[in-house]
Amino acid sequence: MNYLTVENISKSYGELELFSNLSFSIHKDDKIAFVAKNGSGKTSILNILSGADSPDSGQIVMRNGLRISFLSQSPQFDKNLTINDTIFNSDSPQLKIIENYEKALQHPENTEAYQKAFEQMDIHNAWEFELQFKQILSQLKLEDLNQKISTMSGGQIKRLALAQALISNPDLLVLDEPTNHLDLEMIEWLEQYFAKAQFTLFMVTHDRYFLERVCNEIIELDHGKLYTYKGNYSYYLENKESRIAQEQVETGKAKQLYKKELEWMRRQPKARTTKSKSRIDDFSDIKKRAHQRRKDHKVQLEINMERLGSKIVEFHNVSKAFEDKVILKGFEYVFKRGERIGIIGKNGTGKSTFLNMLTHSIQPDTGKIIIGDTVKFGYYTQGGIKVKPEQKVIDVIKEFGEYIPLTKGRQISAKQLLERFLFDGKKQHDYVEKLSGGEQKRLYLCTVLIQNPNFLILDEPTNDLDIVTLNILEEFLLDFPGCLLVVSHDRYFMDKIVDHLFVFKGNGEVQDFPGNYSDYREYDASQPPETKAEKSNIEVSEQKEDQNKANKLSYNEQKEYKNLESKIRSLELDKKALEEKFNDTSLSQDQINDLSQQLQVIIEDIEEKEMRWFELSEKFES
Repeated sequence: MNYLTVENISKSYGELELFSNLSFSIHKDDKIAFVAKNGSGKTSILNILSGADSPDSGQIVMRNGLRISFLSQSPQFDKNLTINDTIFNSDSPQLKIIENYEKALQHPENTEAYQKAFEQMDIHNAWEFELQFKQILSQLKLEDLNQKISTMSGGQIKRLALAQALISNPDLLVLDEPTNHLDLEMIEWLEQYFAKAQFTLFMVTHDRYFLERVCNEIIELDHGKLYTYKGNYSYYLENKESRIAQEQVETGKAKQLYKKELEWMRRQPKARTTKSKSRIDDFSDIKKRAHQRRKDHKVQLEINMERLGSKIVEFHNVSKAFEDKVILKGFEYVFKRGERIGIIGKNGTGKSTFLNMLTHSIQPDTGKIIIGDTVKFGYYTQGGIKVKPEQKVIDVIKEFGEYIPLTKGRQISAKQLLERFLFDGKKQHDYVEKLSGGEQKRLYLCTVLIQNPNFLILDEPTNDLDIVTLNILEEFLLDFPGCLLVVSHDRYFMDKIVDHLFVFKGNGEVQDFPGNYSDYREYDASQPPETKAEKSNIEVSEQKEDQNKANKLSYNEQKEYKNLESKIRSLELDKKALEEKFNDTSLSQDQINDLSQQLQVIIEDIEEKEMRWFELSEKFES
């Protein structure tokens, strides 16, 4: 079933043409990744698909009634609203039913309104949806639904936008870098969720494991043309390589034909027959094919690293806390020359704080951090480049000098250095604020590396970089002779460049693990063989038991049985949320009474449904 067709769209900003005459289709159950270099217009295409922007020419033809949700890189919400208000600010019929039910729970004395809301939940089978909705919020760590948008961090707002997009249950979900600002655990959950859920997806992401495990189609914009690959990331890489090799063969043939036709053209035949006119017309096309060249210039990273001495960085009994939140507790470590360490852990466990203590921008509460005399840090932060008004790209580099020193006593001009980072002469004189997010990150990376550090600290370096630049950065880091410390949620990146991990587990605990991210996940998931066997036997036994029970039920009873399970789980979550509110010591007696009434209504509902569930269970066994 065709959902949406893009027909010959073009987009320009002033003299800059992002793309022209692009056409493709999105069908039901497609999970498409859109791949292109930074500055090619990926975000503009997503904005056009979502209706947030329009093409200069061409059109988007959509199926009638198609519901689209869009996750942008920088979502905007009303700062005066709460998480709960924002979630329910939707035209989803099921969300409206759940919202009415939640409101009815707040007023247990109005039994008629509660009964009506409850019946609507039953009629529209909203119990399973409510359970899924609560699980999404829980997985994305959005537990305090009364928190105001104005008090949320950028990462929390991105997670809220993702939750809102998932919960709205659209026909088509359009996503711009969905894994940014998610920790590794959340990314793996989202990966599994998308792999199983019946979503139609169109996304831009640099997360190559995500591409591998979620997408069933990749559309690449390469040198102004679209290429479609019906497979995952591995299939795309393999077939792209074959396509480029074939293009080179065809270009070679065109060059040979061009030489032959050029000789014929130079002879200037006098007789202009119909056949010769046709041959002359074809000549321009042959010339174009013979002279076409791929502009696959790669970022060239080359620095003159300062020599590292024997003493690098030492942590001695370092502790740090912010009020009740413990970041480090008696941390000890001595860095060795050439170490390549990755830092992983859930958001909020103190990864960035650790980096800031290492660079002395934050002081530890106790203990000492000793930095060797020869250490020169290069610190790539999440904040990125500080854009100054009216500053041009070339001016950013010239702040470090007209000429930059390279290895073996050589030097390079600021202009030449920018060319190595894929900023051509025209782009060098663009204002920095006009660059795409990925281009700004590439420029920032350039400013960090040209300072010739011997201890590189990279805090989420892969965000917004295109896959081409990522591959080059990885190759550079593999050859980097100094110390490397990386915080990243990009599992592919971490697996490739680090051989050692600091695992921030929270509450000041940091595990020193010898291996990369995949090694750690395998280790973390491992269990004693007997425990695995017992678990497997229990699961098989439960599946057989459920099947036997189901066979003793009528169709309607089976349906009721499944609905009861969903309702009970959902009500249990409501009960738990209410019980947690009693921990608030500032509650008045009236508020406590009101909460008690709400809790009693839910408990009675649970008991009633459990009784029915047990009745059906007894029938299974009769």
